[in-house]
Parts: sequence; C-alpha cells; structure tokens
Amino acid sequence: MSSEQITTTPDGKPDAEQPRWRKDFPVDWPEDNFIARRDFTKFMVLTSFAFVAGQFWIVFQNFFRARRGEPLIERIAGKDEISVGGSLTFSYPEEHRRCVLVRTSETAFVAFSQECTHLSCAVVPEVEQNRFLCPCHQGIFDLKTGQPVAGPPRRGLDRIKLEIRQGAIYATGVEKRMV
Repeated sequence: MSSEQITTTPDGKPDAEQPRWRKDFPVDWPEDNFIARRDFTKFMVLTSFAFVAGQFWIVFQNFFRARRGEPLIERIAGKDEISVGGSLTFSYPEEHRRCVLVRTSETAFVAFSQECTHLSCAVVPEVEQNRFLCPCHQGIFDLKTGQPVAGPPRRGLDRIKLEIRQGAIYATGVEKRMV
C-alpha cells in the first residue's frame, strides 16, 4: 500500500479496536472514495428499478384517469335567479376552480373560467362593454367567445359547457382552450 492509502483513525486506536460502524462509514478520504463494483451495480439496479416503477405508476394513473366516466354535471342556478346582464360566480369542476356565469340575453347564457390565462388573476364581466376584464394587467376577453381581444393574454378562457333543464342551469363539462 502506498503512504497515501495508509491512514490512522481519529481516536488513534488500531483497526481491530474500532467500532463496526467506523468500518462501514470511514472518515478518511482514501477509504471513503473506494466503491466496489458490486456496490455500484447494486445502486444502479435499484435506481433503475425505482425509475421503472415510477413510469408504471404514471401509466397506471393515466389509464384510470381516462376511464373515470361521465363528466361531472352540477347545478349552478335557476334561470330566473340571474337577470339579463347579470353574473354569478361558481366553482366547477373542483372547489378551487372559480368560474363565472353571465346572462347575455333573455335566452342566452355563457360561462367561462374566471382565471385569466396570463397570470391567473380573476376576470370581471363587463356586460355593457361585451367583455371580461382582467384588472391586473388590463387583459380583455370577448364576453361571448372568451377569446383574448387586448392586453397580454394570448389564450382564451376555458369555456364551461352549459345545459338548461327544467328552468335550471347546469355545468356539464369544460372546453379547454389551448390556442
């Protein structure tokens, strides 16, 4: 052995009198840098197995997420509860997803996500100007289509699909806007 590989223990006792943990966890650099091929191979196999298990978990989740079935149908309000030009906020499809329902005429309703596609500020309906306004950065969306008209937003608001049944308005799905 070269003189670089011969070291003394911190307490100065011979190797035979050292505790077992010190042999497993050496504190000197020459022994600390030594990794056996078997240990390295074991580490690589276990790491690879963990990555493969993670990929199977993702596939498993996506498989069952795609098979969840029918979209959630939720009652928002009665037709007569909202006046023409009025609006109502609601949560759909989850509690933290804020949406806004607007009655644009006697027979027409529109609903969109209330989250601006620029920086997630809440948009405010301005029915008189036929728009949704994002007060944070003056983003403007068309009231009927949810498409951006002015300001920094580049994507339209997510549209909430609506159905009117027996005088009540129901949310039946979300139309995501990718462009």
